[in-house]
Amino acid sequence: MKRRDLFVDLFRACNSGKSATQLHSQILRTGFAYDSFFVTKLNSLYAKYTSIEEAHQLFDETPQRTVYLWNSMLRSYCREKQWKRTLLLFKHMLSDKFKLEQRPDNFTVSIVLKACAGLKGLKLGKMVHGYVKKDQKMVLDMFVGAELIELYSECGKMGEALKVFQEFPKPDVVLWTLMVTGYEQNGYLEEAVTFFSRMVVKEGISPDPVTLISLVSACAQLRHSTLGNCVLGFVIRRGFETDISLTNSLLNLYAKSGSVKIAANLFRWMIEKDVVSWSSMIACYVRNEAAVKALELFNEMINQGVEPNAITVVSGLQACALACNLEEGKKMHDLAAKKGFDTDVSVSTALIDMYMKCFSTEGAVDIFRKMPWKDVVCWAALLSGYAQNGMAYMSMGVFRDMLSNETQPDAVALVKILSASSELGILQQALCLHGYIIRSGFENNAFVGASLIELYSKCGSLCDAVKVFEGIFDKDVVIWSAMIAGYGMHGQGREALKLFDWMVTSSAASPNSVTFLSLLSACSHSGLIQEGINIFDIMVHEYKVDPSSEHCGILVDLLGRIGELDKAMDVIKQMPTPVQPHVWGALLGACRIHQNIEMGEVAAKNLSHLDPNHSGYYILLSNIYALSEKWVNMEKIRTSIKEKGLKKMFGLSVIEVGNEVHSFVADDKFHPDCERIYELLGQLEMKMR
Repeated sequence: MKRRDLFVDLFRACNSGKSATQLHSQILRTGFAYDSFFVTKLNSLYAKYTSIEEAHQLFDETPQRTVYLWNSMLRSYCREKQWKRTLLLFKHMLSDKFKLEQRPDNFTVSIVLKACAGLKGLKLGKMVHGYVKKDQKMVLDMFVGAELIELYSECGKMGEALKVFQEFPKPDVVLWTLMVTGYEQNGYLEEAVTFFSRMVVKEGISPDPVTLISLVSACAQLRHSTLGNCVLGFVIRRGFETDISLTNSLLNLYAKSGSVKIAANLFRWMIEKDVVSWSSMIACYVRNEAAVKALELFNEMINQGVEPNAITVVSGLQACALACNLEEGKKMHDLAAKKGFDTDVSVSTALIDMYMKCFSTEGAVDIFRKMPWKDVVCWAALLSGYAQNGMAYMSMGVFRDMLSNETQPDAVALVKILSASSELGILQQALCLHGYIIRSGFENNAFVGASLIELYSKCGSLCDAVKVFEGIFDKDVVIWSAMIAGYGMHGQGREALKLFDWMVTSSAASPNSVTFLSLLSACSHSGLIQEGINIFDIMVHEYKVDPSSEHCGILVDLLGRIGELDKAMDVIKQMPTPVQPHVWGALLGACRIHQNIEMGEVAAKNLSHLDPNHSGYYILLSNIYALSEKWVNMEKIRTSIKEKGLKKMFGLSVIEVGNEVHSFVADDKFHPDCERIYELLGQLEMKMR
């Protein structure tokens, strides 16, 4: 065997930095130090097994640099995502006095374009594109074309990417895939699906798993599960089911489109599963509020020895929060601490949320205090958690601490603090928060604007709510719905109906489920019975909005008020979703008004199963018996209330005095000024006699 052939075999077998150094020593001794092939190979080995600095040192020591050596060095920097160093080296290459056969080739240009894409350097990328256009062979090179399409896609210039694509008479699957991916990543979801369809149907190009992943991602964002089913069928026919990335993307599609059963079947059918597969399925259950199944699957994963990652733990904690399962939540907390995930901000935030939703504010605060670094999301979780636990006054303190900590709230945090403030109902506080929102530049955010309208409405200042509404130039359905709800809150149902008419006739916003719920509630509060029934009919037949339990509950209440109890019962029987307690409660209330004992007993029987600890429903039924003079039945109900230890929930009154909110219940003895208040009440009572 010739010596050169021996070295070729040795270079091919080299797999460590030590071997590379030994080979370098050997080629120096044998006179191959300036052989361009060996120098290029050695440069690549140093970059791979020792360091990029040693590779560059060899590069600098080589007097005659071929285009292959330049490409090796450029590729090494690009592989390490050192984009700027890549472009700087290319600049040196252009300034170097190279021979004609050493000029940059298609591989050089491809590497440089990848670096431009990595930096989103559109201007420099266009300059390189100009260089490409001068070489007809390079213009039609698929590698160069692929990098140009990726560059323009990364910079959001899909029009330019399409021009490059159209220059190829017969683009391959890679170019088609890059176009589909570019459209998907830039939010042109319909175009991504259309381009894929053209690729397969019109051009007869067979997609690979990478193409399908981009298509499935677009379908997931469009909630297009039907097309997902077609992709699944194609995956099975082509034998792509072993591609975990592809099957995981399908899982994500079914999760986002609410197809839980299909997702579960796909998960069980998958030949191979990784931690992403388990995490996707757990997240699917959580997203669709199947908390128990999510926890069962999480425990199954642990029992099978699959190591969870931080994302899996976050989904598990969300399931605990959804199920209000503090015991399981604490177990996951221990697991997160054991794996070292509790230092991850997303895991810590999920822990705060879990403890808050499980009514353990101390646990949430303990996690928050231990966090070495706090972002706006964890601050928002803490302040919204306090509000959820009836401690909205603490939320305001957290918000002040957040600002003192120089953490700038985002739109989500502002929505949460506005929601917390609305629980307190302090108008002066609302005005202060409104001022802060204007100074922070969030006044045109739809969700912040809607929360402001709700806040002013709950503070009793409808005029301020209207001012906010009128000041928003681009009103979407969220804004319109919030204002309709505001009018309903103040018993101005006629104004709510006028606003709805204005919305549907003069704006581009289309009413949704929330809009109709706000409108039905406004009609209910204002006693507009027939108008409310008509609105329900419009919602179902004109706008094709599926009625929820809340919509049906209000309709039952409206029908009950005018004595249409049979129609109300028909509504309940035809409900597509499980009947919630408030719906039966509305019917029971109507039965009391119209003294329908038989139907009242049916409603009460269902309520005893759905909400057995709510004393109000038992009292309503006992009142029905009392009005019909069925004293024995009434006494049985009253006895049952006593035996179960049920107590009537007290009404709460709230009053603002000196920018501070005071709350009272009947016979309140817990207010700090309770003695002085009762003394004053006694004095007033004496004067009123």
